[in-house]
Amino acid sequence: MKRKIALLLSFVLILSTIFAGCSKNTKDNTKNTGSQGTTNGAATTTPADSNDNASKDEVVTLKWIAVGSGMPDNYEAWLAQINPYLEEKIGVNIDMEVVSWGDWGNRRNILVNSGEYFDILFTDGSNFASDVALGAYYDIKDIVKTSSPELYSYIPEDYWSAVSINGNVYGVPTYKDSSMSNYIVWDKAMADKYSIDYKNIHTLEALTEPLKKITEGEGLAAFPMDQNGLSMILSLYDSMGLGIPAVGVKFDDESRTVVNVLEQADVMSQLKILNEWYKAGIINPDAPSTSETPTYKAVSVAQGWPSAAKTTWGPNMGVEAEAIQINDTIVSNETVRGSVNAIYSGSKYPEKCLEFLQLVNLDTKVRDAFYFGVEGENFKYTDDGKIERLNTDWKMAGYTQGTFFTVSQLTTDEFNQWDEVKALNENAKPSVLLGFNVDYSKIQNELANCREVYNKYKSELLTGATNPEETVAKITKELKAGGLDTILTEVQNQINAYYK
Repeated sequence: MKRKIALLLSFVLILSTIFAGCSKNTKDNTKNTGSQGTTNGAATTTPADSNDNASKDEVVTLKWIAVGSGMPDNYEAWLAQINPYLEEKIGVNIDMEVVSWGDWGNRRNILVNSGEYFDILFTDGSNFASDVALGAYYDIKDIVKTSSPELYSYIPEDYWSAVSINGNVYGVPTYKDSSMSNYIVWDKAMADKYSIDYKNIHTLEALTEPLKKITEGEGLAAFPMDQNGLSMILSLYDSMGLGIPAVGVKFDDESRTVVNVLEQADVMSQLKILNEWYKAGIINPDAPSTSETPTYKAVSVAQGWPSAAKTTWGPNMGVEAEAIQINDTIVSNETVRGSVNAIYSGSKYPEKCLEFLQLVNLDTKVRDAFYFGVEGENFKYTDDGKIERLNTDWKMAGYTQGTFFTVSQLTTDEFNQWDEVKALNENAKPSVLLGFNVDYSKIQNELANCREVYNKYKSELLTGATNPEETVAKITKELKAGGLDTILTEVQNQINAYYK
């Protein structure tokens, strides 16, 4: 009887996989030369009781889709290095699709709505909950501890809670700067040229006059943006994974009151500053429509950590950069969800995906390959095990992949910058809603309506291209028509019940 039941369940599983569109996946029949590997010294073994469709003697190809600067020019050379290693360790080859920033929104929407096959998809707080509601992602709760035990132990327990919805776990959080710290990033030479006391500027208001000086003196937009705008303005509100930054609770509001964020005085004052910058030419006029900003920015705001100015932001622009913090460092469900890798609900190989993500996070050789590119072309190891970057041409985005804490140090690092990131995480101020998860089941239609409204207007609003008072009034009217009040009431009731 047990055999009959098992056969019946297998047949049902096969049918569901076919209807999920899994037939597009390809696999290699090469023999697996090693089922056991090491991740920073820890043994990693494929569970004997695997539910994957992969047999133990075949190598499977996993499709991972992520955002970045497009496909690397030397992608084939990179595959030739990484795939044999992955094959030896866990019987996997990887097939990457790196989508450019400007095309990402459309591409990911197609992926989660069309049934097109993939195995792993990068996602973040703006889409995570809505994608889960669509049934796009695999619930890994029952397999993450057995398929990737070292990874499960490595990532803090609270982070797993942050990617849980209704008790199920829908992704692997990227353990990095998982708290949120925003910085004003300066081209130091430009700041010195105009005698700007940049170290004592910590607000958008205080930035206005220095930006005007640079814009007028250089004849360029000192604070260029793309259509994503300055989302930092909304970052002090916890949007609870709703996928609508216009709805949230201020991270330090002990009353935990759910509000229309756009109508709040602190947010409106900053939106007005953006509008002033736009009208003064400080922001590029095509910001609401452009998908890419120029590599060089005299001044910008970025999420990260102080020494990223020396290791990333400055080198990427070819200048010496300085970073000065703006706002507090915060940790919330949303900040943890800022970088998540989710497994497709129709994936043939969910356990292999977890084995692979364990290697990406914990095997330094694999981690460096994804982060830096082709050894010998993009970087090389020094005798002391550090990384010498040969160029900055590698187009994959390191923050989308795995933990920062197993990335090898650069030869130019004066100290381990990842220790700085860990300290930010440990000292972050927690959101008053940390650990709380909204049950979306009663408001799915309203959320979908309101996401559509917000996304329609966010570019013009967050780039300063329109009068914020008029635009917020228009957005609010359409949000209310889409069910905003229902969302506010339902979420508030859930919060009150949770914290009573």
